[in-house]
Amino acid sequence: MASTSAEIIAFLLTISGWVLVSSTLPTDYWKVSTIDGTVITTATFWANLWKTCVTDSTGVSNCKDFPSMLALDGYIQACRGLMISAVCLGFFGAIFGLVGMKCTKVGGSDQTKAKIACLAGLIFILSGLCSMTSCSLYANRITSEFFDPSFVAQKYELGAALFIGWAGASLCIIGGSIFCFSIAENTNSPRRGFAYNGAASMMSSRTKVHNSVPDKTPPKYFDKNAYV
Repeated sequence: MASTSAEIIAFLLTISGWVLVSSTLPTDYWKVSTIDGTVITTATFWANLWKTCVTDSTGVSNCKDFPSMLALDGYIQACRGLMISAVCLGFFGAIFGLVGMKCTKVGGSDQTKAKIACLAGLIFILSGLCSMTSCSLYANRITSEFFDPSFVAQKYELGAALFIGWAGASLCIIGGSIFCFSIAENTNSPRRGFAYNGAASMMSSRTKVHNSVPDKTPPKYFDKNAYV
C-alpha cells in the first residue's frame, strides 16, 4: 500500500514538472531588461528562444523573430534542442509511468510493472536534466554578459521562464527518483510461503469421522451371577 501511494505521489510530481517544463518553452520572458526614464519606465526589452521584443510605456510590443536557425548563437540552438528533448521525454515518461503503476490494470505482473515504473523514472530524470541544463546554460550566458565590463551591448537579467524551468526540472527529477525506488521495494518485499498438505485418504478420513462421533450405545449391566 505504501508503494502504491509513493507511485501516485511520484506520478503527480512528474506530471506537474512536465507541465511546467512544457510551458517554459513558449514563455516570453527568458531574459528581460528595462530602460527607466525620469517618471515611468520607457521601454522593456525581453527575449526567449524564438524572438526578441521591446515593449514601450504604452504597452505596444514590437517583436522580431530570429531570421535563421543556422545564424543563431550556439547556446540558443542548444537550449532549443534540450527543451524540446525534455518535453518529448516527459511525454513518453508519462505513458510508461501510467502503465507501470500498481494501481493500473495494464502492464503484466508486479515485477514487470516495477521495471516499467523504473524505466519511467529514468526517463523523467533525463527529462529534468535536459531542462535543468538548458535553463542553466541560458542563465550562464546572461550572467556572464551582465558582469562582463567589456560587454557594451544591451545587458539582460534572468527572466521568469528560467525559474519556472528550474522548478519543473526539479519536480521531474524528484518524482523520477521515487519511481526508480519502486523496483527496489518490489524486490525486497518478502514472498509468502504456502505449505502443501497432502490430501487425506478415504480410509483415514472415514477413521477420523468415526472416531470423532461419540458412542451413544447404552452401557450394559450384568447380573451378579455372571461373575460367578
